Amino acid sequence: MIMDNPPPTELISVEIRDSKCHITLDREEKFNALNIQMITELCQIFAWTAERSVGRRGKLIDSQGTPYLRTLVLSGAGRHFCAGADINMMRDAGANSAEENRIDSERLDRLFNGLWAHPCFTIGAIQGVALGGGAGLVACLDHVIATSNVKIALSEGKLGILPAVIGPYVYRRLGSACFRRLAMQASRIGADEALRIGFIEAVVESMDELEPAVNILVEEILTTGPQAVTLAKELTLEFDRWTKSDEELREFTLDFTSRMRGSPEGQEGLSSFLEKRPANWKKE
Repeated sequence: MIMDNPPPTELISVEIRDSKCHITLDREEKFNALNIQMITELCQIFAWTAERSVGRRGKLIDSQGTPYLRTLVLSGAGRHFCAGADINMMRDAGANSAEENRIDSERLDRLFNGLWAHPCFTIGAIQGVALGGGAGLVACLDHVIATSNVKIALSEGKLGILPAVIGPYVYRRLGSACFRRLAMQASRIGADEALRIGFIEAVVESMDELEPAVNILVEEILTTGPQAVTLAKELTLEFDRWTKSDEELREFTLDFTSRMRGSPEGQEGLSSFLEKRPANWKKE
């Protein structure tokens, strides 16, 4: 049983319209730096939205006719997306025991994995700085649109530590060489380089252009089968982790394709194409 309404929050805002969810980091005066409360709220919201997604529920609407979620947008209030860890968290980390720091790291791991593995198509609308954990959030998103003034950094090295918790997600997004270089340099890269290496997917000139660009992308995603969106993540993860033979991989892809073609969504998609009508997940 899942809650009809999202968990209450203080440091993030949540807006839901039909099958679309928009989450905003809302510590503008602190450049949306991540503290324990914000991390906890984000973990709870990611878990709740995942449970209310089409990908998780297997249907478009609930028993009341309310749409399940298909897209999730993450943004930050004010001039900056996210300045990374809150200074008080950093100060505490220096005084904490190894066990206490392990607990903090586990909380961060839940945050990043909850976003990276989210069943919805996830979109970042970012501006200003995305440092440390903020860069980690960016790496976990499926598609990122940034303003031209964006600065992204794996800044942990400047403090004598490394981006280990966010590392798997940045590594998957950028590849080995780029991850290693950015972790060692720990310096900020601008929009042009971020676009070139694949940290972001698109650049707009100003914050006024972010929302229209996001809306265009959302409408495009809503024409894709929602189960296909979720299963694309599952398929990619299988490829990432594959350790068996090429022959077994081919067999896996044949089984996967057969399963999707025989699914209700696959049948609806093929039927709508042949009958020259919109599929049931598309707007009329």
